[in-house]
Amino acid sequence: MRFVTVVLASVLFFIAVEALPSPPQVPSGRDVVAPSAFVSLEPVARGSAFQLAVVLKIRPGFHINARQKSEDYLIATDLKADVPAGFKFGEVSYPKGKLRPFTFSKKSLNVYEGTVILRLPLTALANAPLGAQQIPMKLRYQACSTEICLPPVTLDVSAGFTVAALAADARPAHPELFSQK
Repeated sequence: MRFVTVVLASVLFFIAVEALPSPPQVPSGRDVVAPSAFVSLEPVARGSAFQLAVVLKIRPGFHINARQKSEDYLIATDLKADVPAGFKFGEVSYPKGKLRPFTFSKKSLNVYEGTVILRLPLTALANAPLGAQQIPMKLRYQACSTEICLPPVTLDVSAGFTVAALAADARPAHPELFSQK
């Protein structure tokens, strides 16, 4: 009888432990930002200028430091492109961040939250290779919540598109990102 009581008490203990709320899981920095790349033309014609947009969807409850960081110790968001032969690129255009107060800082910090779009101007040169092309990029950032900062991460992002020989073949793509204002 004593054995049955001990077994029953053990089973009840494990059921009670399983029913306790578990502490929230801390995500990996890689899981906080979901980047996607889009081009302004499809196909892109040789000799034409076009844009590449990298859309960052930042997980609710988190932010990443803006390109123009508020403090020297912060890690700014950075996008680097490895542009292949046949293409020329300009400087990445970063949006302004939002100044937000945080309990861990005496001054407001310049951060990105929600959805952010980074833009890269490009030109397909007259000798750009025809057909399917890729522009590989590296996105570096540090994600933080109001309580913790995760280690900085670097994600691979790639923009795929097609190069055509004639300008008449090029068509605007993704007007929601590349509106003509």
